[in-house]
Amino acid sequence: MSATQAACLRALLKAEQMVIAPGAYDAITARIIAQAGFPAVYMTGAGTAASLGYPDFGLVTMTEMVANAARIVRAVDVPVIADADTGYGNELNVVRTVQEHERAGTAGIHIEDQLSPKKCGHLDDKEIVPREEFAAKIRAAVAARRDPDFLVIARTDSRAGAGLDEAVARGNMALEAGADMVFVEAPQTLEEIAAVPRLVRGPCLLNVVRGGKTPEINLLQAQAMGYRIAIVPGLLMKVVLGACDAALAELKRTHVHPVPAGDLTVRQVFNRFGADEWETLRTRFRDAPPLKAAK
Repeated sequence: MSATQAACLRALLKAEQMVIAPGAYDAITARIIAQAGFPAVYMTGAGTAASLGYPDFGLVTMTEMVANAARIVRAVDVPVIADADTGYGNELNVVRTVQEHERAGTAGIHIEDQLSPKKCGHLDDKEIVPREEFAAKIRAAVAARRDPDFLVIARTDSRAGAGLDEAVARGNMALEAGADMVFVEAPQTLEEIAAVPRLVRGPCLLNVVRGGKTPEINLLQAQAMGYRIAIVPGLLMKVVLGACDAALAELKRTHVHPVPAGDLTVRQVFNRFGADEWETLRTRFRDAPPLKAAK
């Protein structure tokens, strides 16, 4: 029996090198990440919302998020970590969220302590639920999983309104409730970034958001601080937005097809999505021996 992607992610976390998981919002960006040689893909919640035409304001449902995770999982052969927002309700909703993500093949999810509807962790005026409610959701997530390797990551957004001490306390509480990893969202200085893995009594995840609340940091430095996963959720979405704006402006100005970066042929584009493998199936079954007549 082959190892699950959750088991593969667990194995990556045991290695010395920190896992860097750039953010994908669809199968295209997921394939690009895997083909670039990254060991894992992060399904960004903000990017998923944007791909459906919404801001990251908690407007996307659990089923929409899981459906996107399932498409991404099918597109790549590396583990996928997914944003599961607040768990979409109380402990009952958290249980179903874990069940659906396991069925989709997701290797792990993070669940946060924001009040629903949540908002992007790098926006202002976030609200959080009481500690006890957060702990109950984490316990529910851990109890719901069938694959013990499925990673339950506890994300706390409490730094913004309640301070770093509260964020660390909630992270340690989540570990006691059974979480596998802690995600303290949006530390606001390099000193705070360094303090999180020192004060949290378990593995930590760092969210790298350019232009957000957290200062920029070299990921090798984050690894040296003790982080085990770094997600880079907005990189490709911002690159795509900028490239699309520039190409469309040039088309409008010149009325000539712009030359895109890379300038791939039609065939080369399709090959990035498995055209060569599918071509072998086109005629493979035509030369099979004739079927025997039924007796």
